[in-house]
Amino acid sequence: MDYNQSNTERSDRVILDVRDLVKQFDQSDEVITAVNRVTMKVYEGEFVAIVGASGSGKSTLLHLLAGLDRPNAGSIYIRGRDIVAMSADELGAFRGDFIGMVFQSHNLIPQFTALENILIPTMMRNKSELSYEENLRKLVSSLGIADRLHHLPSELSGGQQQRVAIARALINLPHIVFADEPTGNLDRTNADEVLELLLETKRLLGQTLIMVTHDMTIANRADRIFTMDDGRITLTKR
Repeated sequence: MDYNQSNTERSDRVILDVRDLVKQFDQSDEVITAVNRVTMKVYEGEFVAIVGASGSGKSTLLHLLAGLDRPNAGSIYIRGRDIVAMSADELGAFRGDFIGMVFQSHNLIPQFTALENILIPTMMRNKSELSYEENLRKLVSSLGIADRLHHLPSELSGGQQQRVAIARALINLPHIVFADEPTGNLDRTNADEVLELLLETKRLLGQTLIMVTHDMTIANRADRIFTMDDGRITLTKR
């Protein structure tokens, strides 16, 4: 059975539809196919984990799905719109409205306070203060960083920096949150706490979470697990 069609009762809730996605890189005298004809669907409100060995293509795939990179071939439909066909300006606006991204390395601007880092997406989209004020209060409260908002990243622990990065990804109320090894630099206690925070904010905001992880303890909490191997993807947990 085609796993993309195996849950027909949810077919009207598809939020991400990926078709024959290919990403290649030139390396010396050869072409490396990092993502090899990937086809998959993700449903609204799901927590999907993507696992695989180092170099299997999982982070490359996630960056394509989040619109951070362009494929060589294939389509990526989010809410029925093909982001591959969008211009750079259209994609930037679409990402600001619908997509949130959490990186392993936090990617906070060191000269900005925690609050300023969180609000970067709202400034880029020229959103009014009232449009994010209530969400900001909820986020900083649930993430436990209300007392750290005026600190620089260098004054925060690794776990606190990741919480700021999560708040930044969620401030615009994205429909899909992509997370690339968000607990990879954290110890077990902080990793578990960050996962619980992501799942709690996902529940509160009704979002879809797609996470690349090497940690099977985390992956096993997902609704479904996809495994990448040599650029190809298979469903390993329904």
